[in-house]
Amino acid sequence: MSTAVLLTLAVIIMLVLRQNLIVILMVLGGAVQLLYSDGELMFMAEDFWAALDREALLSIPVFLLCGSIMSRGAIAERLVNVLKQLTGSLSGGLGVATILSCAFFAAISGSSMVTLLAVGTVLYPALKEQGYSTSYALGALSSAGTLGVVIPPSIPMIIYGLVTETSITDMFLAGIVPGLLLTLILASYSAWVNRTIPRIGFDLADAGTAISNGIWSLLMPVILLGGIYSGYFTATESAAIALAYALAVELFIYKELTLTQLWDAVIHTTQLLGGLLPIVAIAATLNMVLTTEQVPGQLADWLSAHVEEKWLFLIGLNILLLLVGFFMEIISALLIMAPILLPVAVAYGIDPVHLGIIMIINLEIGLLTPPVGINLVVASQAFKESFWTVTRSIVPFVLLMLIVLLLVTFLPELSLIFVS
Repeated sequence: MSTAVLLTLAVIIMLVLRQNLIVILMVLGGAVQLLYSDGELMFMAEDFWAALDREALLSIPVFLLCGSIMSRGAIAERLVNVLKQLTGSLSGGLGVATILSCAFFAAISGSSMVTLLAVGTVLYPALKEQGYSTSYALGALSSAGTLGVVIPPSIPMIIYGLVTETSITDMFLAGIVPGLLLTLILASYSAWVNRTIPRIGFDLADAGTAISNGIWSLLMPVILLGGIYSGYFTATESAAIALAYALAVELFIYKELTLTQLWDAVIHTTQLLGGLLPIVAIAATLNMVLTTEQVPGQLADWLSAHVEEKWLFLIGLNILLLLVGFFMEIISALLIMAPILLPVAVAYGIDPVHLGIIMIINLEIGLLTPPVGINLVVASQAFKESFWTVTRSIVPFVLLMLIVLLLVTFLPELSLIFVS
């Protein structure tokens, strides 16, 4: 039995035994180093350091901490309240506000999980109270929460940029149109499916009060994204500015964030990083071995010889990534798959930035597909509903997201329009 088959069986056994992903990657990385690259295990430590010794990685913990602080303070609640007042006169207005709130919060947190929890905590009870079905409320919040990985600044975009050496700013620019398109389609569906729900109505005085109370929340994405797209901020600098702004607003203007809540936000962020950074480090050693052994180049040559049409490759790519999304969370999938797929995609004339957006939207859908779908797990725990109830609720939203995926895949201009 070949070594490759034995490694595959070992991984399958560990998955069946529900071993932690870090353990699986560590075993696989060590075996690959010893068996394929004639290396030594001490080389893995060097790879770990090389993977983590990058300035752009600093933006990830800072964005996570920023989102955690906002979800515990008043920024998220006041932002949601503004959008509720502005959409009250629309058909399915609170449903539209749900999608828009997730989009706005995604633009300042960069995380799907943080977006889901921050917006869902405020809007899930409000949706139920105003007559929206449980199925719609769960589906809308779970699916719109994933906008945090497409609308910049996005943590998966930062990861993709790091592992493929693609400009993170270009990735942010490429996410604008797909993110807006997803938001528009989900908001339009929300308005249509909830058209029989009585409208709240628009009150100019209430809207003015909400805007006045939430002006600092509204300014945050303007400052953050304006700085990134104008070239004044790098990804790391924008994260630091976002965190400083959030702390200043929560502690000195709104004054609703306690020191205990701030400490809880720091602990929560540290726990998230404890699971994320080891995966980044371990995946790097696998990627380095694959690159040294020229595996991506060999795969590109084989596919070019057997799959001549670009459109066939794109269809196969999407099917592969959707399957990967069933079983792997987005960061792990990007770390492992992106370095392998990039040379293959380039051989077919696909821009690396376009490939990144295709991968991220596919894996965004993976956040909503069992058995791993992290947003399904988070939503079921946060809203005290069964996992399968949440899973059924996202079906129409996933279908809409698949339509956007096809548009982005076969119309690269949607991603590259702002990329120089």
